Amino acid sequence: MQHLADLHVHSRFSRACSSALSIKTLEKWAKIKGVTLLGTSDFTHPEWIKELKDNLVEDESGVLKTSSGFPFILQTEISLIYTQGDKGRRVHQVVLAPNFEVVDQITEYLKKNGRIDYDGRPIFKISSDKFVYDLRKISQDIEVIPAHIWTPWFSMFGSKSGFDSLQECFKDQEKYVHAIETGMSSDPPMNWRLKQLDRINILSFSDAHSFWPWRLGREATIFDFKKLTYANLLRAIRTGEGLTGTVEVDPGYGKYHFDGHRNCNITMTPAEALKHKNICPNCKRELTLGVAHRVEDLADRAEDYQRPNAKPFHTLLPISEVLSSMINKAISTKTVWKEYNKLLKRFGSEYEILLNAPENKLAEEVHPKIANAIMLNREGKLKVKPGYDGVYGELIMSDGVNEKELLAEEQKSSPLQKGLGEFL
Repeated sequence: MQHLADLHVHSRFSRACSSALSIKTLEKWAKIKGVTLLGTSDFTHPEWIKELKDNLVEDESGVLKTSSGFPFILQTEISLIYTQGDKGRRVHQVVLAPNFEVVDQITEYLKKNGRIDYDGRPIFKISSDKFVYDLRKISQDIEVIPAHIWTPWFSMFGSKSGFDSLQECFKDQEKYVHAIETGMSSDPPMNWRLKQLDRINILSFSDAHSFWPWRLGREATIFDFKKLTYANLLRAIRTGEGLTGTVEVDPGYGKYHFDGHRNCNITMTPAEALKHKNICPNCKRELTLGVAHRVEDLADRAEDYQRPNAKPFHTLLPISEVLSSMINKAISTKTVWKEYNKLLKRFGSEYEILLNAPENKLAEEVHPKIANAIMLNREGKLKVKPGYDGVYGELIMSDGVNEKELLAEEQKSSPLQKGLGEFL
């Protein structure tokens, strides 16, 4: 059975996250999105773990379920901030655990190194290699996955605080790192360019800070198992068996794809940044070097390199983003939601719309221009103005639809209601 998994999310107890996040809302919107397996998020937080234990049922499979049977995997993100090689390092790690007993042991270990009550994504002065080593002493079924590995400020390869290699980051524990998370500003081909990642499986998750469908599940990993168990999930992550692909946004959509300086409204390609010696021409301060630049720094293969036996991936933007750009309305407006809900009512989930709905069937529910845009999205042919220095990329649509066109299409597809005289 195929599972579309988002195993990097957050609770309302993490900073800058929606206060409405709960197991109930996560399940509701995962179903709307078409995600069939979720991470619990933030299992070290004392309030959130109480909710997890109250709302999820644990069994021998290692998969936790809600009262309706929706599956969750125990998951959190930890921020490691420490000094190594005379440089400050800030690396985020996704952690998966097989059961509540192991989670409790992880929490007790972390409490010996700092506080866990102030943030769902707590910070510890622990090196990445020691972190992996110590967690493996608790259980060899714990999995540590370097999060959004190219993000400038908080990642393994980040231009501001990261390392130049997996080995430099994890030292003698490198062999226990089996997979990486691409992050929004990179995709699999960008990661294929590094020989050091050849043995590493590529995963993609949303790092969602809210439940809205343009956040939750915007990136995901596709697994295929005869039976969903933690052991099968772990095998897929570690060996690739049962890992069938990923869903990625266009890397330009991410907040750190290109170089730039947000305060000065300056954005540059890596080549342009190098011409300026990586200095902002306005304020003369150092640019925030984006993911594309950092990949060029570390890559030892050409841009068009194809990894042998690479897992397939889909490049997709959330439907809400496509609708918002096509209609030229804010993403949360009634007009956008109306079109979204028409599609959802017909096709059941957003991923069914994104991946499978035929164009002629789409055009029965929405304007043909929107149906065509959804197909272009499926084919990875939409144009995105790349994001930089914390600014999201912008979807560029040259042939949008105005409200008059939407109304005309709606009236054309909906027969007029019969008058009372027609029934007499």
